[in-house]
Amino acid sequence: MSVSGKKILIAVSGGIAAYKIHFLIRDFVKNGAEVQVIMTPDAEHFVTKLSISTLSRKPVYSDFYGDNGTWNSHVEMALWADVMLIAPCTANTLSKMVHGMCDNLVIATYMSAKCPVFIAPAMDLDMYAHPSTKKNLERAESFGHTVIPAESGELASGLIGQGRMAEPGTVFEVINNYFEGEGIPKSLEGKTVLITAGPTYEAIDPVRFIGNHSSGKMGFSLAEEASKRGAKVILISGPSSQTIHDKNVELHKVTSAREMLAKVFEFYEKIDIGIASAAVADYAPKEVAAEKIKKNDENLTIELVKNPDILKTMGEKKTHQFLVGFALETQNEEENAKGKLEKKNLDMIVLNSLRDEGAGFKNDTNKIKIFTKTEKKEFDLKSKDEVAVDILNFVESQLLK
Repeated sequence: MSVSGKKILIAVSGGIAAYKIHFLIRDFVKNGAEVQVIMTPDAEHFVTKLSISTLSRKPVYSDFYGDNGTWNSHVEMALWADVMLIAPCTANTLSKMVHGMCDNLVIATYMSAKCPVFIAPAMDLDMYAHPSTKKNLERAESFGHTVIPAESGELASGLIGQGRMAEPGTVFEVINNYFEGEGIPKSLEGKTVLITAGPTYEAIDPVRFIGNHSSGKMGFSLAEEASKRGAKVILISGPSSQTIHDKNVELHKVTSAREMLAKVFEFYEKIDIGIASAAVADYAPKEVAAEKIKKNDENLTIELVKNPDILKTMGEKKTHQFLVGFALETQNEEENAKGKLEKKNLDMIVLNSLRDEGAGFKNDTNKIKIFTKTEKKEFDLKSKDEVAVDILNFVESQLLK
């Protein structure tokens, strides 16, 4: 595990989600990390120092001074850590962090930290959605911190919505992935990579749409891998349940093909690599009903119009960008992929076939072939994370030519 041998400083603030920290400490220690925990005074209402110190195998501090008058040095703890995690991070602690209100050991340690900082917010529904919280999270990200977004579910108040601290397994994965990325050569450092992902939904009326089964998994895997290699990543995703927790990935959510087209060309001139993995709907209803269409005994006819071809437009306007397209085919696969490569002025195209078991939409695996105008390379069935590695390795090999 990449956390093995790493020094992780966890700051616990006073929220009901503090109980989750026990599971997280256990996971870190089990995987070889060294964990030091500090707490705000209010956190002691929710968890005990005894339970935490038993799991972390270290004393837990919440005050500047110990009972015997010794100084609990926030400076030493801050400099000791490879990463600092504030979990749960309440609205109060978040506000103090971003505005420099240093009135407890946690904030003093945070303000002395030179290591990467991760924040796992937890609060009630309306507090999490409040404009001040949103601004404070944005401010924290502007400092270079990584925010691990709160999840949706039942909250302590009984309300249901976003505000639950991310589950310990999710927090562990984010930090473990960070350390994994440390060992990867930054081969795309200084490059900006734009990736489109997921489906597009084309509205019929306020509740119905035309879409497809794309999950967005492939595009999100590509974004994570490009970020590990040091790239700045702009990820433009249609409707998808996929999430990403990476400060080097700038995520933009869109719905329709026209929205995706507009968003792509906000950034296109400044990117170095474009990877169009989104499954964009080819057609959209000519007219969108203002109200829900009621069912009746007659057939319903919907006139469709062709959507803009995002990838073709990217190819037409290409000046310096290295452009990668995707082709999902069911027949004449190689012929169709090569035709798309030529017609859309691409530098390379990734082909997957729905005839290959385990490939295509929704699966966690994929089987691909890559074509340029002069080369062809086939790959075995692999996880989409591994496929992302193969694709970016091939891109890099072409950039070196």
